[in-house]
Amino acid sequence: MRVQRSATIAQKLADIIGQQISDGVYQPGDKLPSLRELARLHRYAINTVVSAFDILVSRGMIEPRRGAGFYVSAQFRRAEEAEDEPGQLHRAMDTVWLMREQLKTHPGTTAVGDGFPPIEWLADMRMDRYHQKVVRTGLSSLFRYGHRYGYAPLRDSLVRKLGVLGLEVSTSQLVLTQGANQALDLVIRYFVPPGATVLVDEPGYYLLFGKLKLAGARVIGVPRLADGPDLAALENILMTERPRLFFTQSVAHNPTGSDISAAKAYRVLQLAERHNLLIVEDDPFADFKPPSTVRLSTLDQLERTIYIGSFSKSFSAALRVGFIACNTALASDLADLNALIHVSGSEYCERMVDIMLREGHYERHLVKLRQKLSTACVSAQQWLDEHDCEVFARSGQSLYLWVAFPGVHDSLQWAEDLLARNVKMAPGRVFHLDSAAISRWSRCNVAAMLDPRFQQAVEALLGATG
Repeated sequence: MRVQRSATIAQKLADIIGQQISDGVYQPGDKLPSLRELARLHRYAINTVVSAFDILVSRGMIEPRRGAGFYVSAQFRRAEEAEDEPGQLHRAMDTVWLMREQLKTHPGTTAVGDGFPPIEWLADMRMDRYHQKVVRTGLSSLFRYGHRYGYAPLRDSLVRKLGVLGLEVSTSQLVLTQGANQALDLVIRYFVPPGATVLVDEPGYYLLFGKLKLAGARVIGVPRLADGPDLAALENILMTERPRLFFTQSVAHNPTGSDISAAKAYRVLQLAERHNLLIVEDDPFADFKPPSTVRLSTLDQLERTIYIGSFSKSFSAALRVGFIACNTALASDLADLNALIHVSGSEYCERMVDIMLREGHYERHLVKLRQKLSTACVSAQQWLDEHDCEVFARSGQSLYLWVAFPGVHDSLQWAEDLLARNVKMAPGRVFHLDSAAISRWSRCNVAAMLDPRFQQAVEALLGATG
């Protein structure tokens, strides 16, 4: 009876350690704690721990090394790593596939489909420099929930920041959120009941598609051209479908990198007024563009627009601070909705962003950020031209380019071929409502395209098919 109990405990211990290995707590090649350490930690007999290790050895998860202890087997592959094989790239048909990819890091892989600027571009806004200043702004309040609208001084800073863009707002028109995605969630919860007809850019932001489908919306795509939405298609949809909302990215559009033209922006607003359409303008790359860049919200001054911004791209995605700018009555309702769902945002993060905005270093950071982006855009577009690639929209300051590579009919297959060469792409079908539709386009990060590993991989594939 005692032997059976010991075996059961050993099995449970093996399962615990095995799960830690599968979760990545211990990586291949890592040394495990000694038998004695584990025995003391779990208050088990040494023989029980030995039995657990024997089980893990039999599973191929760990291996003994004479005189050195036990190590995670170099041949052991975690389940999520197995999913990253080239053939599994068909998971791109799932809306959240690319989101999962964004949250992973793959040493040795060039992430040309990445949605963020390089870390070194943002390193001069290191958060550790500001922690003590955050604490000095009011330590006691950091132990309580924040205001329903968000940290008041940051909203004051945003009034000034948006004023530079030409958007005149008051603090009562601003609601702070945990990133732009939470802002989109709040707008969807407030305006979009199940069955409602909603318009989006197509191609467009894949995660927004998933949010709207989750809400039960009927989602219709408005074709995106190099200078903004296809006006003829938009007008036809407005007349026949009578949607209430249009979610769009006017500036540095994801995934095409295109900007709306002034003439088209005025026409979109005229159509919105005629057809009682509310426009939700998502602008996550505001800091990457000159303040004079045309935006629907600045032309409209929030009469028929809701403006959403974020600091994830220009500061850090880890801060999770975004905001909604809208009319005063709607801002109050959204603040209440936010409080009901999330109680409040992270005042610590909001204070951090406020300090970063107020310090003179922020303006210098933006100058350098825009210079780096401009240089990367020129170099990336030059390389693409040299290799006969088609670029959907040419922009002087966009993190993304929408690219069709010569001879490539299906960018998903192209992505599989490149993944085999340790280059991770973002195939075009991810950014369409019908993710099964074949697309020859790929979203490319201009900074990652300058990596010689990407260029060599593409040249090798083009040479093999040429």
